[in-house]
Amino acid sequence: MALITVVKYDGPADVLAWKYPDQELGTWTQLIVNESQEALLFMGGQALDVFPAGRHTLSTQNIPILTSIVKLPFGGKSPFTAEVWFVNKLRTLNIKWGTAAPIQLKDPVYQVPVSVRAFGQFGIQIEDTRSFLTKLIGTVEEYDQATLGKHFRAAMMMNINELISSYLIHKKISILEINAYVGEISKHIEERIAPAFQSYGIRLVNFHTDSINIPESDSVTARLKEALAKKAEMNILGYTYHQERTFDTLQSAAQNEAASGTFMGVGIGMEMGAGIGGTMGRTMSELSRQASAPASGCSKCGHPITAGSKFCSNCGDPYHPCAACGADNPANARSCAKCGQAMAGGCRHCGVSITQGAKFCPECGQSQTLQCSSCKQEFQPGEKFCKECGHKLG
Repeated sequence: MALITVVKYDGPADVLAWKYPDQELGTWTQLIVNESQEALLFMGGQALDVFPAGRHTLSTQNIPILTSIVKLPFGGKSPFTAEVWFVNKLRTLNIKWGTAAPIQLKDPVYQVPVSVRAFGQFGIQIEDTRSFLTKLIGTVEEYDQATLGKHFRAAMMMNINELISSYLIHKKISILEINAYVGEISKHIEERIAPAFQSYGIRLVNFHTDSINIPESDSVTARLKEALAKKAEMNILGYTYHQERTFDTLQSAAQNEAASGTFMGVGIGMEMGAGIGGTMGRTMSELSRQASAPASGCSKCGHPITAGSKFCSNCGDPYHPCAACGADNPANARSCAKCGQAMAGGCRHCGVSITQGAKFCPECGQSQTLQCSSCKQEFQPGEKFCKECGHKLG
């Protein structure tokens, strides 16, 4: 068999380590190591010298240990059996990672179970050729990026799952907001898993989390998003969930009044006003009274008001008529309780109707701007808590 005279490797960039297929070498074999490569020679299972980029002659001058391992005859080119490994020292920056199955956890803000997936990529660079080959490679003949990703997947996913879950819980961040923190989470994950790579002579670089999201098929999250969208709509329109339910109740009562009579007619208000249902009975009776009040009745006491009057002659409450049906409404009403028409609004000092959004009353000149006593944030009449600091509004 002819002795190998030139040993080199010019393979694809995604291969991290490659073993030269032939092992019959000669003492004057030329070993060519390309830029960004290192070569390591093995004999009898023992790792010898590491060769940097350049041309190297396998002789006793370059490898003194060959003298004791290979009994060289005087002046001869003796054959010997050895393995030559080439290691890619370039930075590899596009190794993909992702959760094989969604992470099951509870949203710390809304207290609902959610399924979370995470995806990203990272880079590596082999720093210690000897550690990399002796601790990781084993008996395979080629080691590429995909093999490395599979090898470290278990250790990575264990730490990634734990870090994402603990970050959400300790920071009290909803899963719907977590993508604003992916940079910080990526840094924590890189710091946690970098030592696992370092023990094999590999440096972890540029760990990125591209996305942390929820599967589209997750029904719990879909309902949560729908509820938050509804809440945002109600905030924009200026009413609460309980007010919306009140509107729905009044609408249903008006539709069914002809068939079943008024609430008071069937005794609901009086019957539920006693015993355990007292509170609900009083509420339903009041809703019935408001729903059946005539257009000219005071919104506070129900007393008839003469057309054109600005105040109720019975209780003195300012009159805030609806432009559509003429029904009186409270000063802070956004829509008419009788017909649902949007109200122009009234001055919170003198009660005169003013244009929506006006900062001063054209009648008395008083400011219409309400400010939180804690943080001075402006708020609208009827709001109970400040949207900025959460302070209870008087």
